[in-house]
Amino acid sequence: MTQPSKLAPSALAYVPFVSVDNMMKLVHHIGIERFLRELADYVEADFRRWELFDKTPRVASHSAEGVIELMPTSDGEVYGFKYVNGHPKNTKEGLQTVTAFGLLADVATGYPVLLSEMTILTALRTAATSAMAARHLAPKGADTMAMIGNGAQSEFQTLAMKAIIGLKHVRLYDTDLAATAKCAANLQGLGITVTACKTPEEAMEGAQIITTCTADKQYATILTDNMIGAGVHINAIGGDCPGKTELHRDILTRSDVFVEYPPQTRIEGEIQQMPADFAVTELWEVITGAKPGRRSESQITLFDSVGFAIEDFSALRYVRDRLEGTALFDQLDMLADPDDPRDLFGMLQRARPEAAA
Repeated sequence: MTQPSKLAPSALAYVPFVSVDNMMKLVHHIGIERFLRELADYVEADFRRWELFDKTPRVASHSAEGVIELMPTSDGEVYGFKYVNGHPKNTKEGLQTVTAFGLLADVATGYPVLLSEMTILTALRTAATSAMAARHLAPKGADTMAMIGNGAQSEFQTLAMKAIIGLKHVRLYDTDLAATAKCAANLQGLGITVTACKTPEEAMEGAQIITTCTADKQYATILTDNMIGAGVHINAIGGDCPGKTELHRDILTRSDVFVEYPPQTRIEGEIQQMPADFAVTELWEVITGAKPGRRSESQITLFDSVGFAIEDFSALRYVRDRLEGTALFDQLDMLADPDDPRDLFGMLQRARPEAAA
């Protein structure tokens, strides 16, 4: 006689899993702007305890088409990692440039405690981090942004700036007119004035913040030195792997450059163009008050952002906290949990069809 109770997974076998569908439901349950604000606060809170975390440049496997990466970190109590790819050619084949998933685990036992999609969550955490950095580095009262590159990240960047620093106006530019039209249409009715521009120079008219987010894996000069006036804040988020940049190096020499983790940014960021001793400030030092951020109205600040594992850790931690009291996750039977932890083989044997009959 079948006795399913003996073969049914125990409570310890289950790991909460947030699917794409449930992630979207969670975002709308919370509200996208509130989600971005709260997520930025989680990222900032973890930057304030930066020194507690394990830190390492991401483990990357490069190919001619793109890159596949693992991004691990731990605060000593919780371990997290993200799997993520970056394949700029994918959009031409109807695929996402970036896909991702991530995991949190209990350091004390090694047991996973959350598995989540992170394609959408990465877009949200990237935007929240940009706006969190702008909160510390952009000119006071900045309300206009030039968004150079109008692909999958552009709407998230714009809404994060609106939610976190009060952005009122975005000026869009992309070499692909359809991308600009898509972004403008998506932002309609969301409380921000949108202007589609024909050139990057036009996009930067009146902008106190300039965000670059282009996808091509090449040494590119999206912005030249003569485009950048005094007093602006630049979020350079498109250059995120070796051989991929967006800014002319002369812009870097005129700017105070802020980074997440120098050993990674010197390999992947805009500063890969510069000597190994090129001076940068780590963003966590500004947030904690250890070093100054914006010091004058004429200063050019540049956040050379490549994305770092602690930001993903913050995002997963935020999602785990916000899942409480909801049904917006599935329980995956993911961990083998025999009655006797030494008898994994016996558990396997008891699952034979003839043993269960």
